[in-house]
Amino acid sequence: MTVRVKDILSSLNMEAPFHLAETWDNVGLLVGSPDQEVTAVLVGLDATNALLDEAIALGANTVITHHPVIFKPLPTIDTTAPYGKLLEKALTHRIAIIGCHTNYDNAEDGVSTILARQLGLENLSPLIPAGENGTGTGRMGTFPAPMSSADFVARVLDVLGLESIQVAGRLPETITTLAVCGGSGSDFAEEARRRGADVYLSAEIKHNIAVWAGETGFCIIDGTHYATEKPAVGVLVHRLGQINLREGWNIRIMQTKAEHHPFKCIR
Repeated sequence: MTVRVKDILSSLNMEAPFHLAETWDNVGLLVGSPDQEVTAVLVGLDATNALLDEAIALGANTVITHHPVIFKPLPTIDTTAPYGKLLEKALTHRIAIIGCHTNYDNAEDGVSTILARQLGLENLSPLIPAGENGTGTGRMGTFPAPMSSADFVARVLDVLGLESIQVAGRLPETITTLAVCGGSGSDFAEEARRRGADVYLSAEIKHNIAVWAGETGFCIIDGTHYATEKPAVGVLVHRLGQINLREGWNIRIMQTKAEHHPFKCIR
């Protein structure tokens, strides 16, 4: 059967309804035509020239990224700059680019839920509930049994694929209740503490929030933006793959292999 970009959009809307996106966000089809036939789909975290080069090499004319390729209005499109080259490349090769950002963050089975489950949390609930049941920002959950700080740190490093993490405040000897927010979640640290979390795991923790954590003794872990959101990319590929089989699309749906953490750990 012929699969079109609008079919991919419809499926994404079922998994992570676009209306759940924050008002400041830009999601959905950002480059291309909804009526274009889909040859293959490549999924990544960020819309980059490297990702588009990978899509071209794989014969994929549809790209889904978590972070939108166009976030704010563009006063100019300079094709000598990275973003201009990217847009020129997408249009030249007729590559549709879809953004699935805060709608995926806020979905019931979205970014933070996926992170929480991979860490082994149960009894999940939104950290900042939205208007619909089960939706909202971040997740709170508990471990089946209290974890020692050493075992907890080892699990976090393993799930995030990191060599080290930054910690502000005091790491408890045992952890039972954990709050998580994949991506930039510095602003929700105080709510995590108020809700009774032993530790809050997120990314892009602001200096003043880290200082506050030190003053209060509340433990905050910065797991980096990339690492706390990457697990959700693989899950989205898996879910789209299931839809592909169920609907008989018979197209390739792939996760990027070229994308990597933008930061390097230097010892």
